[in-house]
Amino acid sequence: MADIKVPELAESITEGTIAQWLKKPGDFVNKGDYVVELETDKVNVEIISEHSGILKEVRAGEGDTVNVGETIAVVDESGEAAAESAAEPQAVTEIAPIQEAPKHAALQEETVHVSNEQKGQRPIASPAARKMAREKGIDLTQVPTVDPLGRVRAQDISSFSPREEVKQQATPVPKQQGAPAVQPAGKEVERIRMTRRRQTIANRLVEVQQTAAMLTTFNEVDMTNVMNLRKRRKDKFLEENDVKLGFMSFFTKAVVAALKRSPLLNAEIQGDELVLKKFYDIGIAVSANEGLVVPVVRDADRKNFAEIEKDILDLAEKARNNKLALQDLQGGTFTITNGGVFGSLLSTPILNGPQVGILGMHSIKLRPVAIDAERMENRPMMYIALSYDHRIVDGKEAVTFLSRVKELIEDPESLLFEA
Repeated sequence: MADIKVPELAESITEGTIAQWLKKPGDFVNKGDYVVELETDKVNVEIISEHSGILKEVRAGEGDTVNVGETIAVVDESGEAAAESAAEPQAVTEIAPIQEAPKHAALQEETVHVSNEQKGQRPIASPAARKMAREKGIDLTQVPTVDPLGRVRAQDISSFSPREEVKQQATPVPKQQGAPAVQPAGKEVERIRMTRRRQTIANRLVEVQQTAAMLTTFNEVDMTNVMNLRKRRKDKFLEENDVKLGFMSFFTKAVVAALKRSPLLNAEIQGDELVLKKFYDIGIAVSANEGLVVPVVRDADRKNFAEIEKDILDLAEKARNNKLALQDLQGGTFTITNGGVFGSLLSTPILNGPQVGILGMHSIKLRPVAIDAERMENRPMMYIALSYDHRIVDGKEAVTFLSRVKELIEDPESLLFEA
């Protein structure tokens, strides 16, 4: 017998939640096969089997919290389990493999509704259904299904009305911050369990606001020259580099140049010491389905525009497909977030601790701008915001940083001369 254990993930991660089992008891697994998906504070990790054999036992169900080093499954390398499963039909339990319903079952004239509550056992459900139920806070025993075998599917969760579940709650709901102790009669609510990642995001944002002396300063940037440069060069840039020339590479290069002149914004506090970082790993905030993540562009000061654009594109695709690795998220020195893609005109971004600075970009809007004492022109303008930790960054340094970013973006060709 060989154990499958939760591997060491990262120094700051000690536990995770079973998102879904990719193999079921009785399945044969090869060495290197993915067996289970584990949801952590930062990313989802697929755990492999280090041995070939029959998956004999799983010791944690979907939704359970497991610790690093904990045994979560057992693989039988002898192959005896395969013979046993072939000789004896398996009874359906909460972890046994379920035979799929025949395809023609959906054509039956009479729909069969199976109540899991009547069975007196944990409901049978697909991994996708369990995950959706956890996220929506739905009790699987209350969900009717049309599957002849009684298996709850994702579409059953989608069509289930939470109103039915709320009405069945006879006991008062425990009081939470901002919520009444008892639900008002006849009022519909929906309870959605926060994912581990969303809980981590919430806790870290509150922690930053409680521990940092956060302040935000603003400026505005005339985007005319950047937009004209992109218009002239975009086709050739795409042809030569197989990636589009976006705004993020300009801002990343400008941020790096400004950080070199304002080094305290590229630092962090550790105890009673300031750690001044001599490298420039820039975090780029990306909106994913399960929450905001900040993958890192490594050594941004050593990369050209095409390399930065390729890194950002690759990291964004990984984030949206839930394929980010832990190393993609660790060690950033400064963060850029672009609320403009969602139409934000102005905001005060929250620090991504332990970093002490974050630049917020916003939507580009045509606004009348005074060219001189007698002329006005409509120019594409963007508000930019710098939030910083006032414990180590003074207002002068923050304003100097933001002014430098503005200068470089308004004269983008000058970025070519920045060391």
